[in-house]
Formats: sequence, structure tokens, C-alpha cells
Amino acid sequence: MGCRNTRAAIVLVTALASVFASRASMAAPDATAWRSYEKGDYAGAAKLYAEDARKGDRLAQFNYAMMLFRGEATETERGEALRWLRRAADAGLAQAQYNMGLLYENGVAVPKSLTEATAWFERAAEKGHTDAQVNVATQYFLGRGAPKDYVKAAYWYREAANGGDVGAQYILASMYEKGDGVPRDARLAIYWYTRAAQQGDAVALAKVRALSRQREAEQR
Repeated sequence: MGCRNTRAAIVLVTALASVFASRASMAAPDATAWRSYEKGDYAGAAKLYAEDARKGDRLAQFNYAMMLFRGEATETERGEALRWLRRAADAGLAQAQYNMGLLYENGVAVPKSLTEATAWFERAAEKGHTDAQVNVATQYFLGRGAPKDYVKAAYWYREAANGGDVGAQYILASMYEKGDGVPRDARLAIYWYTRAAQQGDAVALAKVRALSRQREAEQR
């Protein structure tokens, strides 16, 4: 599709630093656990996260699950990691829902199921998780784990594009150029190709130039 592969192979767990909410907004126990983790005191961090996880803190449940998956906590049973990740996901944590989708997509710790992956991606997407929006859009675009539906694909690519995802911006532009799931609209295609080009997508820049020349020729 002329853009970065939005479905590139993914490491099982996303970087822990990306899921610790902004430190300013953390409750004291979360901040203490994070500081322990940063210092390499995994045992101390895992202990704090486990305690808060058992009290129902969904962020602690997620972070504890990540440490278990990474083998950074004493309990390394994969089923235990999955249990805490699922609890955080069921409690509505978007990053946990997205990670559940990755597990089902790749068949890690759970039976591979593109249908389940799509369902989890969509739950996270509805909460504004940009990567999940890209993933669920691609599921609908390709008909993977869901019936092929260009209208739904365009909707989720647009959400991700508005969130700044360059790949989604390129694909949405292409959909407007071809009329896939949206009315064919060269103006909007140029707009979204331009947004992608502004983020360094060289192919998108070439598309902007080509479509602009084509429109100029048609208007003569």
C-alpha cells in the first residue's frame, strides 16, 4: 500500500515504558513501583505491582502481567501472566485490550484466533488507542477475523489518521483516491497524502504531486 507495514511482526509485549501512564498522574504506589523498575529492582517492582493488582488496580494488573511475560517477576507461569492481562483488559484498560488482540493474532499464550483478535482490537480502538484502530481497520480492509468491510476500514483508518498515524493517513488517502469504502474524492486524497508526506512518507509526497498535476490537467 505504499506505506510502512501496519501489521509488521510485533514483539509479544510492548515496551513497559510506553504503558506507564504519565508519571505526574500516577498514584504514589505506581510511581514507587516504576522507580524500582527503572533502577532494575524487578523484585521490588513486581512485589508492588502484584499487591496493587490484587486490590483491583488495572494499571498494576497490566504492568504485573508484562513483567510476568518478560520473566522479570518470580512467577513466570505464562497462564498467570495471561490471567492478569485479561483482568486489566476486562476492566477496560485499552493497552491491555490491545495486547490481548496481539496474543490472539499471533497465537501466543492463547489459541490463535483472528476473530478474537479483531474483537479485542476493536474494544481498544473504541477507547482511542491508535495502534488498535490501525489494526482493526486492517482486519476489516483485508477481511481477516471479520468480514471484509471497506466502510468500517475507512472509519477506523480515519480515526487513526486523525491520531497522527502516518500509515493510516496514507491508506485513507488511497481509499479516497480509489473510492474504496468512501466516495472517490481527489481533494481529500491529496489532503491525506499531504498529511502523510509531512511526516516523511516519500511515496505519499510523490502521490501528492501526481494527483495535483492530474487535477490541474482536468481543470484546464
